[in-house]
Amino acid sequence: MRALLVVNPAATTTSARTRDVLIHALASEMKLEAVTTEYRGHARDLGRRAAESDDIEMVVALGGDGTVNEVVNGLLHHGPDPDRLPRLAVVPGGSTNVFARALGLPNDAVEATGAILDALRDRTERTVGLGLAAGTPGTEDESVPPRWFTFCAGFGFDAGVVGRVEQQRERGKRSTHALYIRQVVRQFLDDPHRRHGVITLDRPGQDPVTGLALSIICNTSPWTYLGNRPVYASPTASFDTALDLVALSRLSTSGAARYATQLLTSSPERGPHGKHAVTLHDLTDFTLHSKVPLPFQMDGDHLGLRTSVTFTGVRRALRVIV
Repeated sequence: MRALLVVNPAATTTSARTRDVLIHALASEMKLEAVTTEYRGHARDLGRRAAESDDIEMVVALGGDGTVNEVVNGLLHHGPDPDRLPRLAVVPGGSTNVFARALGLPNDAVEATGAILDALRDRTERTVGLGLAAGTPGTEDESVPPRWFTFCAGFGFDAGVVGRVEQQRERGKRSTHALYIRQVVRQFLDDPHRRHGVITLDRPGQDPVTGLALSIICNTSPWTYLGNRPVYASPTASFDTALDLVALSRLSTSGAARYATQLLTSSPERGPHGKHAVTLHDLTDFTLHSKVPLPFQMDGDHLGLRTSVTFTGVRRALRVIV
């Protein structure tokens, strides 16, 4: 088997020595080409190169969720084709590694590499669904190109938190759970739309849902992790279905405290709920509009401000080694 290993040298939880060990372990089982990313978008370019090649059978992403997202978008540059495209394997090297952990892989890079090698020997894999987000025709964002996401997207409040965390990291702060919690509080205090939501949900054949203050789109469950604790925004979300939506129509101080507690105590059986919560399962096509530009994120990557985003849930988009 010929495989391409995409290595993010800035991966927060792997050292250069650890990466060398992993490369040697993988190279002992396959014909491996290892490439270290050198710029933003490099992993996407490498994924596209693999998709367009005639002999690369697998792409291994060694890095965090951002690296995985780039590789996936490169692999699916010409659209999903699970039977033709190289398979994806993920070695977690980021701070959270939601996609890898949601697949059931260990959160340790060395252990995950061993699990991948076992899966290759046993010929075990699965085909997962993915989400696609694009600019909405007829709006000022219609020229925004489509982009795939692996585990979640957010429009509004949670994307604002992601943006704040990225700003802090650019200033040299480490990506920790405490950092995220501080930015959640600051986003809550500064958000002018939390009491009177400005987001509208449109679905084909359904009445619009207006006045949403927060919207989270899930492609799998858990939604994220706090340390080793999984957080379930939508427990029914799955790689085997289309997309789930969790939205709140109001974020008062008491309501925010209640929903935050529900998230922190969430389980595979129960997520956020209440009279201001909107939860929808297995959506293939829908659009979120806003009266004002709002922050938007996918797979933990802040993508700037949007006024409208159209989402598509695509079942059976990519084969993954697990």
